[in-house]
Amino acid sequence: PISSCMLRCTMPPSSSLPLTLLCLAVVQSFALQSTLFADSSIAMASYGTRGTTIFRSAFVRSFVGGGGRLTRRATHNNRSNTQHLFRSSSSFPLHLSSSTMRSSSSSTSSPEESANGVKEQREWSNYEKLVRKLYMTNLFNPVKLGLENMDKLHKSIGSPMDQPDISVIHIAGSNGKGSVALKTANTLRLADYKVGLFVSPHISSFRERIQINGEPLSEAQVEKYLKEIYDICEEQEIPATFFEVTTALAFRAFAQEGVEVVVLETGLGGRLDATNVIKHPALSIITSIGLEHTRILGDTVELIALEKGGIIKEGRPVLVGNNVPFETLKQCAEEKKASQIYQCEDLLGPEEEQIMIEGKETFEDYDAENSKISKAGLILLQFHLAEQTFDTDKTLKIILPDTIDAGVKIRPPCRFEEMDIKVDEKNARVILDVAHNPQAIDYLIAKLRANYPTANQRIVVGMSADKDLKYCTNILLDYVSDPSKLHLVEASHPRAASISSILEANPKLSDSHYEVPQADDLNKDGRDVSSVSTQVQKALKLATENNEMLVVCGSVFIMADARETLGIVEPRDSAVIAEVAGAGMRNSQENFSDSKKN
Repeated sequence: PISSCMLRCTMPPSSSLPLTLLCLAVVQSFALQSTLFADSSIAMASYGTRGTTIFRSAFVRSFVGGGGRLTRRATHNNRSNTQHLFRSSSSFPLHLSSSTMRSSSSSTSSPEESANGVKEQREWSNYEKLVRKLYMTNLFNPVKLGLENMDKLHKSIGSPMDQPDISVIHIAGSNGKGSVALKTANTLRLADYKVGLFVSPHISSFRERIQINGEPLSEAQVEKYLKEIYDICEEQEIPATFFEVTTALAFRAFAQEGVEVVVLETGLGGRLDATNVIKHPALSIITSIGLEHTRILGDTVELIALEKGGIIKEGRPVLVGNNVPFETLKQCAEEKKASQIYQCEDLLGPEEEQIMIEGKETFEDYDAENSKISKAGLILLQFHLAEQTFDTDKTLKIILPDTIDAGVKIRPPCRFEEMDIKVDEKNARVILDVAHNPQAIDYLIAKLRANYPTANQRIVVGMSADKDLKYCTNILLDYVSDPSKLHLVEASHPRAASISSILEANPKLSDSHYEVPQADDLNKDGRDVSSVSTQVQKALKLATENNEMLVVCGSVFIMADARETLGIVEPRDSAVIAEVAGAGMRNSQENFSDSKKN
């Protein structure tokens, strides 16, 4: 049955033998790697005849090349499920409908601990199946440069972001775009607008990426609209990537739920970002330009500015922050025939003295800058909303200055997020911050020194594998002086840096606190009891005993576990989803660019 399945998936007969042997070798190892075979059949199902090529390339990339932590963590106790799938698949269906996908996945399950401590299997919810499928999309759909897929998807759902009754604020930038998006959306909500917010990445739940009036989409809404997007991809053979599908999901949800204003954050860049299919934004905002993703966007701030400037549209205004190459963006706006390019002082008046943070370097207070950009953008937006009122039957809702001041005070989670946690009748001050590169860590330490000049700190840190681990940890070590004040953690995400790699990069950390997480150690909710929860608990106890402040910083991937351990109650995706989160992200839609800079 396996060989006939594989022969059906190969290319012409002349090449079928070596490919079959390769696929059989993959299947032999794959039989030990649990539920991902079921997921691969689901992911293939949506894209019709492209399934043949996708199946071959995905298996070669994902499994011959090594599945890393993802496959290792998936092997827990699902071998029987995989064998059952092989026995029942004498002819592997390349063209599965959505209903077939649901039925073929109904046997998939995950371990849950019963009252007597025995791990039992539970059925995956439709939400879990769909979001798993979404996370694995990039393993099966190679990135294609350009906006062709997204244009087709947007048109297929009625081009909702180009409808005159929806106002779109489109935001790009190297830093600050997520904060400006959140502050803008929060102010509009306070002004009684129904507002949609699209941001990335998320902290604890995929649903955080798509919010309406400050609330994430419900699981039922994700199920409904994501299935519609997948049906379109299947019917029209659109090989959409993770970010393209997610963007289309947001557009569909916003339109169907009747939002009035959409605040849209780009994923990366701007010119080729999936969000850039919108034709008539009310306003484009570029928050800042810095050297980031240079392999993708360009190796100078001017080249990166041109990529970000791709969101500027003809006849529409653009607002830029202070930390941009203004002349480059001004020329870009002129070439794209924008109605006007604005800086914050054009709308807010002469700039007051900047709030600065002193450290090894002098830093501008980024939150103050982001609030200023948000205020200026909201003033510009009101001109558009007033014009829109004349063209429709809508009533203009004035955004008062007090509302703006209140709205922009909000900060995204894990951006110098301060809280007090009670431990044994004592309060411990805790700060969560996703500082994950040298510049961000320097800024974090400068802000700690400015806000808490006399406090002693204990730090929990976890990093992504692609960061300069030695440089980043040396900055932290210089700050706390004693390596025993550092707690090293490893997230359960495929892109997380392992404890061993951190120690190898910086042997001076050998006296720090750390544990190697055990992939098979699951809690009663089916989540990994990783080093994150263990070390956060340990660090919080020590910080309380020693009158220290606890700082949890580094990769966004550690924050969900940290927040749950600290007792923060919020929606969180299950281990069923978490074990594939990040699958294929190294080949993701965000990694897009070409050599031509328009």
